[in-house]
Amino acid sequence: MSNINLHTLQQSAIELLKQLISTPSFSKEEDKTADILRSFLEKHGVQVKNVQHNVYARNAHYDDSKPTILLNSHHDTVKPNKNYTLDPFTPIEINGKLFGLGSNDAGGPLVSLIATFLYFYDRTDLKYNLVLAASAEEEISGKDGIELVLPHIGNIDCAIVGEPTQMQMAVAERGLMVLDCVAHGKAGHAARNEGENSIYKAIKDIEWFQSYQFPKVSDLLGPVKMSVTVIETDNKQHNVVPAHTKFVVDTRVNELYTFEDILETIHKNVQCEVTPRSTRLRSTSIALDHPLIKSGIALGRTYYGSPTTSDKALMPFQALKMGPGDSARSHTADEYIYINEIVEGIELYVRLLNEIL
Repeated sequence: MSNINLHTLQQSAIELLKQLISTPSFSKEEDKTADILRSFLEKHGVQVKNVQHNVYARNAHYDDSKPTILLNSHHDTVKPNKNYTLDPFTPIEINGKLFGLGSNDAGGPLVSLIATFLYFYDRTDLKYNLVLAASAEEEISGKDGIELVLPHIGNIDCAIVGEPTQMQMAVAERGLMVLDCVAHGKAGHAARNEGENSIYKAIKDIEWFQSYQFPKVSDLLGPVKMSVTVIETDNKQHNVVPAHTKFVVDTRVNELYTFEDILETIHKNVQCEVTPRSTRLRSTSIALDHPLIKSGIALGRTYYGSPTTSDKALMPFQALKMGPGDSARSHTADEYIYINEIVEGIELYVRLLNEIL
């Protein structure tokens, strides 16, 4: 076992988080925080590798014959909310809270997983390998984030994805599929009753999107939800019937359907042209009898379905989303995390893994 005790790791994690807060790391601009993470891990004797702005490392006694658990969180942030009253890049402690951009999403979970990785790093008696990955571009679901680094890591059996969940277990996540729809008509002069009004065609389809209910309702994630969020025509003149009306459908999918299932039903029921922007952010779930979940339940953790997406959606293996902090604070002005949430989060991660390692 590492000669660093848990209390020391907890304090080091908090100091690391302050460094990360002090260093802007917007999506695609994470080079400086990648350097900080690499330096921190190397100072603790860890061999570190980079793939662009992604930083990853294996435990000291990594063994290809053993299953592997990935510990993953991200070090990119959104841009600061305009309503900040504090400097988003100055870590400030007030009444047990650590304020700063990315403190909660996902700096707290990231440094907690790093401390956990270091706690187990030198162990020779582990039943599993541990791989740490601090990924980039999570906030924009970018292709140079976790998707880029996974092929370099090798085989992964399951993962813990660090996001602010109050250290409860998000065992399922909604998938997100954005649909670009176009209703086709025929242009004509409005006064002479010419053409085919594409708006009217679009309205019929929009009414279907509003009213249709997919029959399978998830106990964890509820029903599939389709919301029309944008609409526009190709015409700006009041006296011309528009030939094309475009609209966007935000589609949130539970774990009981694939995107292909959803698209098949949509194509059978609407007349408009429907094109998915992406089918990458799929709904995911981890089995309730998985060792990670059983370990969490034994520690008094509850489980739930998460309405938000994360890098878990891009992992082709079972993953548990779990971390210190509160999702409700993410992307808010004067973002913060409680210091004690990090301390307790590291303890719970260690206990969770101890149950199966």
